[in-house]
Amino acid sequence: MQARPQDQSIVMKILQRYFAVSIAQAVAFVLVAFLALLAFMDLTGELASVGKNGYGIERAFLYVLILIPGHVYEVMPIASLIGTIYTMAQFASTSEFTIMRASSMSTSMAAWFLFRIGVVFVVITFIFGELITPHTTPMAEKIKLTARGTTVSSEFRSGLWTKDIVKSGGLTGTVMGARFFNVRDVRPDGQLVDLKLYEFDTSYRLRSLILAARATYQGQNTWRLEDVTETRFSNAALLRPGAQANLANNFEQETSAISTQKVASRDLVSEITPKILSVSSSDPDRMSASELAVYTRHLAENKQETERFKIAFWKKLIDPLAIFVLMALALPFAYLHTRSGGISLKIFIGIMIGVSFILINTLFSHLGLLSTWPAFLTAIAPSALFLLLALGALWWVERH
Repeated sequence: MQARPQDQSIVMKILQRYFAVSIAQAVAFVLVAFLALLAFMDLTGELASVGKNGYGIERAFLYVLILIPGHVYEVMPIASLIGTIYTMAQFASTSEFTIMRASSMSTSMAAWFLFRIGVVFVVITFIFGELITPHTTPMAEKIKLTARGTTVSSEFRSGLWTKDIVKSGGLTGTVMGARFFNVRDVRPDGQLVDLKLYEFDTSYRLRSLILAARATYQGQNTWRLEDVTETRFSNAALLRPGAQANLANNFEQETSAISTQKVASRDLVSEITPKILSVSSSDPDRMSASELAVYTRHLAENKQETERFKIAFWKKLIDPLAIFVLMALALPFAYLHTRSGGISLKIFIGIMIGVSFILINTLFSHLGLLSTWPAFLTAIAPSALFLLLALGALWWVERH
């Protein structure tokens, strides 16, 4: 007797729920294991600094704890792969998958089940990567820098450098030149210490040098400079070709081209914000897609190299979607019975597939950067390669 469509629909809903619960439990277990391992490695790396400059073990534990959301984003695709492979291998070893297929569940239907479950994992990954990690990572670095008594720019010998465009209306209007920022210290609270601004005209001739003891961000792209000394090079004769040779023999004319002014404070309107300063010294792989988009646009406007950040931006968007591909790779394991190898062997194969994906993903990032491949193709190529592998594996198990 043939099952009614309504009964078959109920069976499919039950199977969908069974798939979801089993895979979610396995993925959660693998995810916790990976996070514990990464946290242990992070803590081991911090032990060398514990006890120095007031950096205690409790601060190290707090630092490692706050970094965990960032690791969730990194390991969720691999945890999804291994957890799904474990579940599929369990179904195969207990012949549950064979019974499911006998109850009219096709391969395409099983793939649809995995896709719907994968949507949840992708959403969770995006939430951690775009909403949680951008706040927790700077918080962790601030705790670490404050405890050690160091600053963001302390690792740079000449301080932190960045560049923006000088426009007649501040942020709008005609481009009048370029401005180079040099900051000796960027405090954890965002305050700039010992700031030097070099302003050039459109021909890159120095127009002014501004020195400030401190700078505090006021919002609306405005910095409040304190204890300011501004030196301007305003003599029009300096702008004419060959003028330097004539001025070299005329000390009075040369010095009249330079004027110095000291003020207690002044406001500076600039495209540079604390967000841009923070990401300019960050690893692109640890930045969110929104931060990468803002910083890439800033670099492009200032005619600076953007390829590395474009690749990182597309990877941020595409890598979570690789969860679908990796879960599709796990589906053929449901067709391999116990005689094809135990569950432990299949999990080991899954781990190797995950490691291979990470290695190939990293390899393509470097190859794309060196070979100037389009950023989108560089980011999507590993996922496309593994998708072909998954389709080939599904075709093979269907034929055999």
